[in-house]
Amino acid sequence: MTPRAQEIAQLDRLIHEPARLTIVLILDGVSEADFLYLQREGGFTQGNLSGHLSKLEEAGYVEIEKKFKGKVPLTVCRLTGVGKAAFSGYSERMRGLLKSNGVSG
Repeated sequence: MTPRAQEIAQLDRLIHEPARLTIVLILDGVSEADFLYLQREGGFTQGNLSGHLSKLEEAGYVEIEKKFKGKVPLTVCRLTGVGKAAFSGYSERMRGLLKSNGVSG
C-alpha cells in the first residue's frame, strides 16, 4: 500500500461518512443544536438523522440530551471533547491529504 493510500485508510471512517461528517460539521460550528435544526440544516429524514446520531453517540463523539421546552420534547445534541478531538484530527489529516495532492484551501 502506498503512503498516500495508508493515509486515506487511516481516516476516521465514522466521521468520513458524508451524513455524519455533515452532522459533525454543523455541531462544530455551534455549541449545541436541537434535532430539528440538524434535520433541517443537513437535509436529513428523521430516521436517517436518528441513526447517524446514534452511531456518533455510541462512539462518544456526540452527547444527546432529551428534555422538554414547556410541554414539547426537545432533543439537544453537542460534540463531546472526544468528538471535537476526533474531528480536529480528521480535519488535519484531510488538509494534509489535500495539500499533498496540490489542492489548496
